[in-house]
Amino acid sequence: WLLDETKTAMGARMLKQWVDRPLLSKERIMERQNVVSVLLANFFERQELRENLKGVYDLERLAGRVAFGNANARDLIALKKSLQQVPQILMTLGKLDDKQLQVILENLDPCEEVADLLEMALVEHPPLSIKEGNMIQDGYDAALDQYRDASRNGKTWIAALEKQEREKTGIKSLKVGFNRVFGYYIEVTKANIHLLQEGQYERKQTLANAERYITPELKEKESLILEAEEKMVDLEYSIFVNLREHVKEYIPRLQNLAKCISELDVLQCFATVSENRHYTKPVFSEERRINIVGGRHPVVEKVMDKQQYVPNDCVMNSEREMLLITGPNMSGKSTYMRQIALTAVLAQMGCFVPADTAELPIFDQIFTRIGAADDLISGQSTFMVEMLEAKHAIAHATQNSLILFDEIGRGTSTYDGMALAQAIIEHIHGKIGAKTLFSTHYHELTTLDQCLHQLKNVHVSAIEQNGKVVFLHKIKEGAADKSYGIHVAQLADLPAELIQRANELLCQFEGEKPVSPVFVKESETKKVEKEVIAEVEEEQLSFFGTVTAPAAKQEKLSSNEHKCLQTLKGLNILEMTPLDAMNALYELQKKIK
Repeated sequence: WLLDETKTAMGARMLKQWVDRPLLSKERIMERQNVVSVLLANFFERQELRENLKGVYDLERLAGRVAFGNANARDLIALKKSLQQVPQILMTLGKLDDKQLQVILENLDPCEEVADLLEMALVEHPPLSIKEGNMIQDGYDAALDQYRDASRNGKTWIAALEKQEREKTGIKSLKVGFNRVFGYYIEVTKANIHLLQEGQYERKQTLANAERYITPELKEKESLILEAEEKMVDLEYSIFVNLREHVKEYIPRLQNLAKCISELDVLQCFATVSENRHYTKPVFSEERRINIVGGRHPVVEKVMDKQQYVPNDCVMNSEREMLLITGPNMSGKSTYMRQIALTAVLAQMGCFVPADTAELPIFDQIFTRIGAADDLISGQSTFMVEMLEAKHAIAHATQNSLILFDEIGRGTSTYDGMALAQAIIEHIHGKIGAKTLFSTHYHELTTLDQCLHQLKNVHVSAIEQNGKVVFLHKIKEGAADKSYGIHVAQLADLPAELIQRANELLCQFEGEKPVSPVFVKESETKKVEKEVIAEVEEEQLSFFGTVTAPAAKQEKLSSNEHKCLQTLKGLNILEMTPLDAMNALYELQKKIK
């Protein structure tokens, strides 16, 4: 969607192949880059090339239809028109002085023999079916021309016969017609039959208000015309099949031409996109360095359109093999990670990249663990899918790979997740050495830079103003102080009392204080529960020990109160639901009162 500025269907297919299979050879990447540079520098020639490519049909599929023997006359006309564009493309490329373009020029085979043959053999607008005739041009086949002459002259004779008979009989409505059952006939209305001489015509068919006749001479011409038309259609079909078989001999050359035009289409597409989106030519580092200045996420940038996208730098070298990325939710950690990977993919396709400058290594593989997804059909939870993807990356990554791990360990308990995340970081750092971007909300992991010397902390900055978070989307050195999760919940318009309660709990959690429950919803049952809690605060009864109370209070217990205490002791609270417990306490309180 972002890159497709191709002008041919086969160019669009090749673009998808290049996206799926970026190059590993620096030499081949630079060959593509050089062509893109030349096309980028020559705007008018590039526009002329784009116009030429518009006239090229899908040569790959046309060649396939010819090979399987199901191409019709219109397919061959499309093939002819496509081949006629090749000399124009060659002329346009000839204006550009570049060695790599000269290689493309040499491989662009115009297949002039095929184009000339089809130009000479086929009419410009043939019918869809190849069994209806009217496909082959006059002068291409002598036998066909003879049949056509007989057919055309016979029809001319019939038109003259109609005029002649009208004059002879004086019947102006007399006409000569044709149907598939009776052939040619002379039709006279019943009102004019009295004008005919006795025995002038031989009656053939009677209609409600007309009579149809024939003559021996008309029958003879009919036989000649119908025979010519039948043989003409059969002969045209035979000529076309032979023509198609002859074109089939050129299929290897046509396929090679299709490949060359597809590549040229994708390269002009790269030049067009690079110019429109202000991309720059990347260079490749032999020392496995990443040095991106002003890098951007190409898709997010295009979606934002006129809004300002905040660019970010990325520096990774032998001393910075791994970046541990912290920062608030929604601040842009995942965007930053993905833009590095997409920049690498674009560069290894031979395209320019969304950055001010870019120096990159050539990666052999890119591994990602991003987002949350499960595989319920296979019985795999979200966390299991996460672990399997992490395992795949760890098992197959090399020192020349790029790994993106986004929020590893969040699908389980805090300490489980943190332990797994740290173990994965240590394994990649110590045993694989791949360039790795690892984002996390486990701020405890930011101390790893003290023992893992090739790991560096970076964070996405944000500021808090008037109790609200403002995302700056800017990558800075060092670790983030917090994740601002509650602020993001506030941006999602969660209820105000819920946000307030979350802030209270956060303060308690961070202070390591016990968290007491709060009942927010004020129903009648809940009110009673709060009253019971208020009374118990003065004298807390133990569920597991002996009730101890001042002697004065023990002397004043009534028999009813003693019964309530016995009932309370007999309650098995571990098997009660919260609602059952509430109801039991309510009943006890009513009895005591």
